[in-house]
Amino acid sequence: MMSLSGLFLITFLLVHLGVNLTLFIGKDTFNGASHFMATNPVIQVMQFVLAAGFIFHIIMGIWLELKNRASRPIKYAKNNAAANSGWASRNMIYTGILVLLFIVLHLKDFFVQIKFGEVHDDYELVTQLFKNPIYVLIYVVAFVLLGIHLSHGFQSAFTSIGARVPKYLKCVKNLGMAFSYFIALGFSVIAIYFYFA
Repeated sequence: MMSLSGLFLITFLLVHLGVNLTLFIGKDTFNGASHFMATNPVIQVMQFVLAAGFIFHIIMGIWLELKNRASRPIKYAKNNAAANSGWASRNMIYTGILVLLFIVLHLKDFFVQIKFGEVHDDYELVTQLFKNPIYVLIYVVAFVLLGIHLSHGFQSAFTSIGARVPKYLKCVKNLGMAFSYFIALGFSVIAIYFYFA
């Protein structure tokens, strides 16, 4: 269930990045895409599914972390964790919590303003937020952390659902790394570009 919710959120990230990339095309295109996302009835229903997916993924992540810690209450006398797992896999809970904190900020600054505020131009809201160097720094750091989280999560999701067979192991690993870089760089480049533009 953790893997399926993660794969669902991965799909959301692709859609979200696709919409955000229309910022480069221009104001009318981005506002049109934003209006479509805000008024399409299917998307409106999917907002609740997405929120449930996020909440489920967070609760499952915390539960699995606590379960793993409880399974070994006495620490190893000598533990070389790096020999058996990467930094990303050992710190999923921490990168996840930091990304969650960013999501709260992101929802406050974008979703709440667009949905409930008096915003009439989504393009102006987004591009003006990216003029703030502190926000851009937080935004970029958050997406780097998300990239790290995805670098393990993508592979782990395929392992958990049984789709990471030895024959395709290298392919899944490379695809996971490529996806994590694509998401981290994609969102970060948008923020940095509009800061300097």
